[in-house]
Amino acid sequence: MKLIYAWATGLVFGLGIAISGMMNPAKVLNFFDIAGTWDLSLAFVMGGAVIVTFIGYRLVWRRAQPLFEDRFQVPASKVIDSRLVGGSALFGIGWGIAGFCPGAAIPALGTGRWEVVLFLGAVVVGLALARILKGQPLISRPVSA
Repeated sequence: MKLIYAWATGLVFGLGIAISGMMNPAKVLNFFDIAGTWDLSLAFVMGGAVIVTFIGYRLVWRRAQPLFEDRFQVPASKVIDSRLVGGSALFGIGWGIAGFCPGAAIPALGTGRWEVVLFLGAVVVGLALARILKGQPLISRPVSA
């Protein structure tokens, strides 16, 4: 059942990305082009996502535990450090250059565009490099309960 819910969640997310046009890097890049062909639709998509997420979290946090886990998985640290700021900046720069974020690029694989494959390949290489620099194994095994 857990796998079915994960699949359905991914399907709804992918459909939302496709319907909103956010798989098109030109649409995303136009959002950042304030002096040129500015397209405000990304702000509306993000605003809608924030509203849905706000409501969703209010409903989920009323539960004692998630449906398919023993406890909620939430970050323990609230520290804003150089790694967090640097990683966020790197994400934003990459998004602004490529017009893709990983969440939108995965459904965009269905378009068959080579740029999407190149972008996701760069993401995988970046994640692997980060793990190597942190001294972590490239592949980690899931922790069994």
